[in-house]
Amino acid sequence: MPKMRRKADLPQKTCAACGRPFRWRKKWEKVWDEVRYCSDRCRGEARKAGKASPP
Repeated sequence: MPKMRRKADLPQKTCAACGRPFRWRKKWEKVWDEVRYCSDRCRGEARKAGKASPP
């Protein structure tokens, strides 16, 4: 059985949209270097902000 880790021992990043810290998740194991946002909501807000440039 694999050794258990405490949540405090996991890597941490800061969200590019909201600025809040978030921790590593198992589903991000293979793409952790590419993860920039803490949630789908923050990713969606960042896309809106990028496309909402006035004409």
